[in-house]
Amino acid sequence: MALSSPAPSASAASLTPVPTRDRILDAFVGVLIDQGERTATLDTVAAAAGVSKGGLLYHFASKEALVDGLIARLRALVEVDIDNIRSAPAGVVDYLIRTSVSEGTPLDRAIVAVARLAQGSHPSANQALADIRRQWLAVVEGAVGDPGTAQAIMLISDGLYYESTLAHTGASAASGQDSAALDRLLGVIERLTGTRT
Repeated sequence: MALSSPAPSASAASLTPVPTRDRILDAFVGVLIDQGERTATLDTVAAAAGVSKGGLLYHFASKEALVDGLIARLRALVEVDIDNIRSAPAGVVDYLIRTSVSEGTPLDRAIVAVARLAQGSHPSANQALADIRRQWLAVVEGAVGDPGTAQAIMLISDGLYYESTLAHTGASAASGQDSAALDRLLGVIERLTGTRT
């Protein structure tokens, strides 16, 4: 799911120093995405963040604390996304489908990084991803009023996201799902559900 808020410009980003804790989490995300869970040791993450291992341990006392910090970041990003879904002018389903494209946003990167942890030995990552999906599903079900329809819409969203993530691993480009294609897909969903999306 891509958060719709724009990323700060390069000049604005360079004027605001990134807190060390966030820089460490950013580095952890980058190592997980680019190199995988096994490579994401405390030493590797500290080096990627440009801090000493002691500096990392000041903020995160262990790798599990680092994992917990990343999961907390993901949950916070999802809360913002759910608020955006609920308040979207075009409606819940329209917003969900149109943002089911990986664009390299902080939310996208956190999802992929936590998925890497879930593939490893971190059951808390699996649980977090399952919890988050249930949250999105509940919002969709509330909008369409039917559990089966909501599940079908979520599977379409998952498919779009999976396709765009695989097609553009490591890139923050559009997925090939242009606006006209998404309009057609939303039209199909509307016909299938008998409701305005």
